[in-house]
Amino acid sequence: MSMLTIHPQLLEDCHYLGQLLSTDVLLHRNASLPWFILVPDTECADFLDLPPEHRQAVLADCAAISGFIKKFLGFDKVNFAGLGNVVPQMHLHIIGRVPVDPCWPQPVWGNLVDSEPYLAKRLEEWQQALVRMLQLKPSRLEF
Repeated sequence: MSMLTIHPQLLEDCHYLGQLLSTDVLLHRNASLPWFILVPDTECADFLDLPPEHRQAVLADCAAISGFIKKFLGFDKVNFAGLGNVVPQMHLHIIGRVPVDPCWPQPVWGNLVDSEPYLAKRLEEWQQALVRMLQLKPSRLEF
């Protein structure tokens, strides 16, 4: 998949970091907490409709990002969801959470206030860590 085939709303809301084996990896622009969005290369709208082998591959990418959030970023709790009520293209949310985050214990949707954007240095650091840890195929970052 390429950035051209990702829903425009996702590209507006996120930084495009690159590709894992079965998904494109985006990072929500709100820097209040690490909110990754993975976009599988599929026409299916719902995760559970994926063929079993594809579903397992996508889930492996999600688990890898969860591990990154826990091991590299130091979060103990990760929320995982696939909603698709606003953006019809399948995309999966993997979000690091802590009891002191801006919307704890509520979900981030509709409760997360705007924050300062990510600094370019932080985006590059995380992207390079994903390259080293998960073999992310990086894209050129756009700020």
